[in-house]
Amino acid sequence: MALAVLPTPLQPMDRLGEQLGLPPGRLWVKRDDLTGLALGGNKARKLEYSVAEALAAGADTLVTGGAAQSNHVRMTAAAAARLGLSCVAVLTGTEPSTWEGNLLLSEMLGVQVRWAGSVDYAGLNAAITEAADIARQDGSRPYVLPVGGASLAGDLGYVTAAVELRRQLPDLALVVTADASGGTHAGLVAGLGDHRLVLGVDTGNRPDLLDAVPRMAADAARAAGLPTPTGSARLDREQIGGGYSQPTPAGRHALDLAARTEGLLLEPVYTAKAMASLLAHATRGRLPEGPVVFLHTGGYPELFIGHYNRWLRTAPAADRDHPPAVAAPSTEPTATW
Repeated sequence: MALAVLPTPLQPMDRLGEQLGLPPGRLWVKRDDLTGLALGGNKARKLEYSVAEALAAGADTLVTGGAAQSNHVRMTAAAAARLGLSCVAVLTGTEPSTWEGNLLLSEMLGVQVRWAGSVDYAGLNAAITEAADIARQDGSRPYVLPVGGASLAGDLGYVTAAVELRRQLPDLALVVTADASGGTHAGLVAGLGDHRLVLGVDTGNRPDLLDAVPRMAADAARAAGLPTPTGSARLDREQIGGGYSQPTPAGRHALDLAARTEGLLLEPVYTAKAMASLLAHATRGRLPEGPVVFLHTGGYPELFIGHYNRWLRTAPAADRDHPPAVAAPSTEPTATW
């Protein structure tokens, strides 16, 4: 069963491009926020492959995990509900007094939540495996999806997305995407065949991205019958700020600019940081010649979380009635790629 509404639109961002000094047709947005499953997002493409593998294995329960506001958990719960499966999610931290945003939506979709406390990326994946063992002991047939759905099956969803994007824009020069667990980045590289065509923007979730992305991309290409991608992974680590899930001033600037020039909504955890990277590269004159695509990965429920809402309501430095000005080119060292 198809879980995503495909192909997603590719739209020009000429007004934003004008603010950056780019000519019409240079800047585009790939609307993977419009995949259609439980408010959409990039995880729908991955779930089509990983859930198909789960069904083929006879699973009756999907077991995964993430942060309390995980978009991946929300969409996995939706996929499970649509296909008549159970869903168990292991979340970092402890249960909050108020369930809101993705956490509230996941509960509405029927997820069974387990709280893992303070654990790192590896610890959370270990807790997911433990939850699957418990489900198995209780008589269920679990299928494990790691944090963010970054499995080989899931990565294949973005191999096909790359093919779709290449059909829409044959001469694309660069795709900019937020990086959390790295699967979207790796799948795009595998499908496009060249690391130089994808810039991942590290959001601070996974410490080994620079090693993981090339490995996952090579595995995805092999599974898809494609050549091993050429070049070296490109990763911008300048937008992490205070860490994963912590909003940044540059992200706020990017969020305001996208909203007020293109009517395009971003969120503070992933897409605002990715757009901040694109803006920084544009103002520093570091974008390649040719069309540049911003991959919108979704995440709208995060806009309605209490502390993010308060952050959004704080007036930006620029006049609230006008788009903020783009910063002058920086002479700071370039990002680590």
